[in-house]
Amino acid sequence: MPAPTISHVILTGALIILVFTVQIFYYHVVDNIWAEMVRRELKELTDYVADTLVNLYLLVNSTNLDTTLKKTLNLPSRVSSSSYRVEIVNAGGAAQSVRAFADVKTWVNATSWLPPGLKVAEANQVIQSLGRTALAGCARLSKIVYVWLALEVG
Repeated sequence: MPAPTISHVILTGALIILVFTVQIFYYHVVDNIWAEMVRRELKELTDYVADTLVNLYLLVNSTNLDTTLKKTLNLPSRVSSSSYRVEIVNAGGAAQSVRAFADVKTWVNATSWLPPGLKVAEANQVIQSLGRTALAGCARLSKIVYVWLALEVG
């Protein structure tokens, strides 16, 4: 009678392996869906920040005077229950793009491009979602236009 016992052991082992395999694939699919949802939300954020910077640039560049403009950004404190960071990508002193990424998984990110000709005053232009008020700024100093992101102090 060893044959029925071995077949039961084999089938029980196969069933256990099947249950764990289905769980692993289920978590993988759920993680991919979460990542795509966060990526879309981050893309909306980068588009909003990039559009705000471009609008400020157009306003500052429409005059011959040296001037500075700031605008309050309405950013959510979290994206899909995860904190995030928004940064201006610096390419040799030029503001190349706006990038946002989730703090939990930095490979989940989105990018929106900025027009050429914008400069970055500081090397690090990163703001973190801490629930504080964020500012976008643009300044024209002797025909050079600088853009920045900052958290409001006070």
